[in-house]
Amino acid sequence: MAMLGSIGLRLWGPAPALSQSLRAFSTTHGAAAAVSAEQLAEKLRAQKREEQKQEKPKNPVLRRVRELSELSKQLQRVHPNVLAKALKHRILYQNEELVVIDKPYGLPVHGGPGIQNCITDVLPILAKMLDGMKAEPLHLCHRLDKETTGVMVIARDKDTAHRIQCLFKTRQVEKKYWTISVGLPVPLEGLVDIPIVEKEVQSHQSHYKMTLAPNYRISPENGKMVKVRRNRDAHSAVTRYRILASTPSCSLLELQPITGVKHQLRVHLAYGLGCPILGDHKYAHWSKLAPQKLPENTLMRLGLEQAKVRHLPLHLHAHQLTLPTGTCGDKQLHLVCRPPRFFRNTLKRLKLEIPESLEK
Repeated sequence: MAMLGSIGLRLWGPAPALSQSLRAFSTTHGAAAAVSAEQLAEKLRAQKREEQKQEKPKNPVLRRVRELSELSKQLQRVHPNVLAKALKHRILYQNEELVVIDKPYGLPVHGGPGIQNCITDVLPILAKMLDGMKAEPLHLCHRLDKETTGVMVIARDKDTAHRIQCLFKTRQVEKKYWTISVGLPVPLEGLVDIPIVEKEVQSHQSHYKMTLAPNYRISPENGKMVKVRRNRDAHSAVTRYRILASTPSCSLLELQPITGVKHQLRVHLAYGLGCPILGDHKYAHWSKLAPQKLPENTLMRLGLEQAKVRHLPLHLHAHQLTLPTGTCGDKQLHLVCRPPRFFRNTLKRLKLEIPESLEK
């Protein structure tokens, strides 16, 4: 009642003496409320910390997966200046034309629904951190998926960005990715040349996926290869691959995309070779969105139950880019980036060893 009275009196203009006493009461009451609110907030924070401490998984794999998930969330919550500073610490190489970073897991390149922070948005801030307040914004030369880690090239000016983008479009940039696949591709080294198209998956949860649109099929009558009419919406997609290390249930592969179709590597491995990328839940099944099904041997080595597989991150890493340089393109710039810690930990658990000749 006192608070309601004070509001009414303020609205209608109370007498000076009464106004002073009400202000004194309001100040005292507000201070008490502020103290109570502060104590309550601290209590809630302490309770939350205790709950998180109790819920921390004992399994080291799940612990690392949670850390990775938390990092992705933190990247969306931090101030753009903090994100730009983090990218600055991840610079692999720079010269007067280029800045090359090691892109972290879970950070989108471009903005979109539900995205608060992305690489594109903080490029002007990063430019000022590198070259002073009068620096021109940096420019992306290509893109990587949110879940993909590794080498990303950024240009210091528009002309350089346009030149590098043209090199990508005309397939003059050699790209090499490392990935952990579920299963062993046959043959152990080869080339997948199957066009890719985007289609809607009709199910209880309709969604769109990239899938294969092969130019040939096997005839059910005689078992011979028969050419089919080309899908006009399909894009030519070519991927070289080779095994770097393997066990009976999983492999470390080097992938070299000759073309640059959306989700090309993921589709070629999952649907072309039958060896999906570890942690690729989008392409684990065609007709539904569900966690990847892993062999018992792989689950045992990872220390996971099948019910927890949905937490596994995508294991796809942009390991190396080779750019032609010089006035005539007669020189080459080799940009190499080590896989992130979670990738290396998975290799260790699966007993997949990177060949010494490729270790950096």
